[in-house]
Amino acid sequence: MVNELKPKFVFRRRDLSVIASIIPHRVSLLDLGCGDGSLLRLLATEKAVHGQGVEISSAKIMECIAAGVPVIHGDLNHDLIFRDRTFDYAVLSQTLQAVERPDLLLREMLRVSEKAIVSFINFGYFKARLQLLWRGRMPVTHNLPDTWYNTRNIHLATVQDFRDLCRVLNIKIMHEIPLGNRGDFWARRNPNLLASTCVFVLTRA
Repeated sequence: MVNELKPKFVFRRRDLSVIASIIPHRVSLLDLGCGDGSLLRLLATEKAVHGQGVEISSAKIMECIAAGVPVIHGDLNHDLIFRDRTFDYAVLSQTLQAVERPDLLLREMLRVSEKAIVSFINFGYFKARLQLLWRGRMPVTHNLPDTWYNTRNIHLATVQDFRDLCRVLNIKIMHEIPLGNRGDFWARRNPNLLASTCVFVLTRA
């Protein structure tokens, strides 16, 4: 289902603005790969969200601590340390393609939370397809700025790939929010081809 959500909050990355607008007031939230904690900081201030961050970068952890954001050091390639259904929401923003086993991480997210919100870069986006077709090289785009040999992205996928994975894992897609680089009108009509990024809200089937 496509969500016609108009984000209230503004980040440099549009997927974070959409995610911030989706999260209800006064819920508990786990932000996996939280970076400098900007999403958790905003949600704590604007929506009284009780947040917890997980981050692997020591420098980013120090930024979180300096900003008063609760954070622990963690590697998303290993099982999450939290008990079942500890959180209302678990968020993973543009990180799924960088982990070793995206399928296992999705299962872990829905073990420790009631709902999961995932955003990822769509490798099926038409600009990426055209670079492969005409240049015969791995794409370098606004959302995929690194070259094939120095990128952290090891599991690139399309919107359709992600839908297929959710079906295999028995995960229900509650909302699908396609985002286009120049507006969302066409992205909503053919997300697999015209959405550069997509946000999914998930729950157990």
